Amino acid sequence: MSEYIQNREHRQKILKGLITDLHKGRDPEDVKREFASLTEGVDATEIAAMEQRLIEEGMHPEEIKKMCDVHAAVFKESLSKIERRELPDDHPLHTFKKENSEAQKAVSSIERYMDGVAADSKDKEVAINDLKEKTKYFYRNIDRHFSKKENIFFPYLERRQITGPPSVMWSVDDEIRDMLKGFMGMTERLGPENMGEILPEARENFKAVKDKLLEMFFKEEEILSPMMTNTLSDSEWAEIKEQSADFGEIFSVRETGHFKYGDVRSDTAAWRRAEGALELDTGALTPDQVNSILTNLPVDVTFVDSNDEVRYFSQGRERIFTRTKSIIGRKVQNCHPPESVHMVERIVNDFKTGRHSNARFWLELEGRFIHIEYTALRDQNGEYIGTMEVSQDITGLRSLEGERRLLQYSN
Repeated sequence: MSEYIQNREHRQKILKGLITDLHKGRDPEDVKREFASLTEGVDATEIAAMEQRLIEEGMHPEEIKKMCDVHAAVFKESLSKIERRELPDDHPLHTFKKENSEAQKAVSSIERYMDGVAADSKDKEVAINDLKEKTKYFYRNIDRHFSKKENIFFPYLERRQITGPPSVMWSVDDEIRDMLKGFMGMTERLGPENMGEILPEARENFKAVKDKLLEMFFKEEEILSPMMTNTLSDSEWAEIKEQSADFGEIFSVRETGHFKYGDVRSDTAAWRRAEGALELDTGALTPDQVNSILTNLPVDVTFVDSNDEVRYFSQGRERIFTRTKSIIGRKVQNCHPPESVHMVERIVNDFKTGRHSNARFWLELEGRFIHIEYTALRDQNGEYIGTMEVSQDITGLRSLEGERRLLQYSN
């Protein structure tokens, strides 16, 4: 039978049929045995393509999410047999794998801390505080590990029309985040007086988190990483490495080395040429888009150039201070009453000399609380090119309490 299944299309049909059977309630062990007898060496890209096709044919991503651990269990043996290309130490995926390794050590450390809390010791308060700090450290780092994957890795797969698997994986990431928040909440309530009540539940909760994490690490290393290795170009790996450095150290692991995978390129180049857009540090926008963004910012923006002349102000729906087009080209000193010109001069001079780069003020105006911030703008060589003023009515922001996580439109 294995000789019969020689091309990708047949393999996809088999995979899809097996996974559909799983979702209908078929015994995973039975599916695993049939899978092993039908095909060998299925790779990560085929699993991703199978899940993508199921979603395109109407299966909800939430349904795949519910079964993704079962999927991984069915494919685990086959995926583990595939020989992986050895990655250099400075490859972004090598760093990603090291983060997983350090994360697993941190998981074991939290388990040891819980043992220490449970032990018959006089320093229970210290042990409890250590557990709380270790748990917070773990959450911060695993959140950044997931965020790097979601915000750097996934977009490159989506450019290849691989959208389903990343969506499912992101959903599981959030589930793990929520589980960890629940565990942190238990540790925050933990004290010497209630250990017998909270600690057993916390242990059970963390075991569930650990199981979910280990499954995710397997998927990251045996499905996501090979899929990206087989799909992405050298120049894309160069871009990923550059962006990964922005996340800094995660679980004491930091991106190292130089770009050895190709030149960093701009994926907006073709679109920019076609639309006449302005190339920016992090994308490209047409003049109409730039104007619309600046006009709809929830703040007032004014720009004064290096000659102290007003060159731009935004026209928001609710302006804080009156601005008219006649001020364009006017010296900024002439835009203020004589009593405050000395303050304007001082700010501008301090910005020009490099003595300072930021100044903030706040005041009450007709029952509103106004925040004003001046920022020195400099070019790539550090030369002063002007000052940006940003004014915002933060009256409503100051009164916010609690959280709003449900959709509620403001207009």
